[in-house]
Amino acid sequence: MQALGLIETLGYTTAVSAADAALKAADVQLIAVEKVIGVGGSLGVTIHLSGDVAAVGAAVDAGKAEAQRIGTVISAHVIAKAHEDVNHKILSRFLPSKTTDAGTSSDGAKSAAPAILAEADQTDQTGTASTSAPDLPEIE
Repeated sequence: MQALGLIETLGYTTAVSAADAALKAADVQLIAVEKVIGVGGSLGVTIHLSGDVAAVGAAVDAGKAEAQRIGTVISAHVIAKAHEDVNHKILSRFLPSKTTDAGTSSDGAKSAAPAILAEADQTDQTGTASTSAPDLPEIE
């Protein structure tokens, strides 16, 4: 990971809007989503972005601006090069495993991508689209 960008918002819609704007603004990857029920029962959502330093900076700026337009931003920050302990002891618990071209990780586990795509196509018994979110890594 070259740089780590974080955008913390109140509410899921605000976070999704921030992630959408950030991902469209620069060549970055959404690596994790952290959801926390905070004071007064509010949902705090932090999106984690990764890429080169300039791209992450641009993405965080764009995501923060869009999130402020939609709702409330608690904080936004870019760490140019996270310390090894941050990567190994904190973030590694929430990052998806690397996959091969065949959709399996180096330890033989199947990639979540096919399941995410299949889940997006599923409908419930009433014939309406499923509202469950794809299995992005979460930090709790």
